[in-house]
Amino acid sequence: MTAPLLVIAAGGTGGHMFPAQALAEHMLARGWRVMLSTDARGARYTGGFPSDVVIEQVASATFARGGAAAKLVVPFRITGGVMKAVMDFRRLKPAVVVGFGGYPSIPALAAATLLKLPRMIHEQNGVLGRVNQLFAKRVDAVACGTWPTQLPEGIEGYHTGNPVRGAIAERHAAPYIAPGDYPMQVLVLGGSQGARILSDVVPEAVAKLPDEIRRHVRVSHQARAEDEDRVNAFYAEHGIKADVQTFFTDVPNRMSEAQLVVARSGASTVADLSIIGRPSILVPLAAAIRDEQTANARGLVSADAAVMIPESKLDADTLSEHMAAVLTNPRAASEMANAALTVGRPDATDSLAALVEHLAERR
Repeated sequence: MTAPLLVIAAGGTGGHMFPAQALAEHMLARGWRVMLSTDARGARYTGGFPSDVVIEQVASATFARGGAAAKLVVPFRITGGVMKAVMDFRRLKPAVVVGFGGYPSIPALAAATLLKLPRMIHEQNGVLGRVNQLFAKRVDAVACGTWPTQLPEGIEGYHTGNPVRGAIAERHAAPYIAPGDYPMQVLVLGGSQGARILSDVVPEAVAKLPDEIRRHVRVSHQARAEDEDRVNAFYAEHGIKADVQTFFTDVPNRMSEAQLVVARSGASTVADLSIIGRPSILVPLAAAIRDEQTANARGLVSADAAVMIPESKLDADTLSEHMAAVLTNPRAASEMANAALTVGRPDATDSLAALVEHLAERR
């Protein structure tokens, strides 16, 4: 008998792709076949996917980028992607289709809706994204990574938690080395796209740390490509040891070794922090229309595992003060690390996989 096929639709950013990767790994281990439907932009984040996953690039587009001419083409590109997905699904007969958000998930979810295939969405944030909002009433189940998640009236969500990649799961509750009189690692993450405001503020905040702390600090800083050189130069000029890159492929290792994480509060970052268990200072993205990153951070903040600083209040002095408070207080830092673990859902991938199999059985 041919193994059932799961189609995962995701794209746009690592925030969508990382939980999709976690589910792909898990379903392969359960004996399923897996196909990922994404676009060229999402394909940049597929390097960590198992080789057994078939990656299908589809035509999609967003109204959020480009000029008027580009926006006129969007409906035609999406329609073309949907029609191709319909033809593919008629041939491949997937057992379940799961969308993780992002415009590249539209063709697969729309095709599954037209063909009345078992389908669900997974929302990583505490507020539904545009695409998941569109399909929330057109799918068989809505899985929620952050709880509570704001859902349309009449829609019931399943709190599965946010799946994390295998490399993160392997470091669940990794022993935390509290700050002390030795090299201390500070990890700076702006999400898979980097964050300019962190590149503007964090280096200066580190430079403002008291000498007895700063001389022990080692920084791993993820920056946008256009900011990489200036961030590197600032650290070098101030004698701060730093590794600045546009994208870290070894975040699980760096986070495990960190005494403190300064980051955006994207859903994947929050999930990783709660699985490994690390103190953090979170700066939600102010430009997010639905303010989902503030919703994402609330769990860690309420558990006293993180400090949240709104962008409007973020400056070098404020951030440096909070960083020093963690790095000079080993006991409090350890308590924050342990508190982060109370928010985590290490069974998230199992819960999501069980929901997938339930939909397949119902069919």
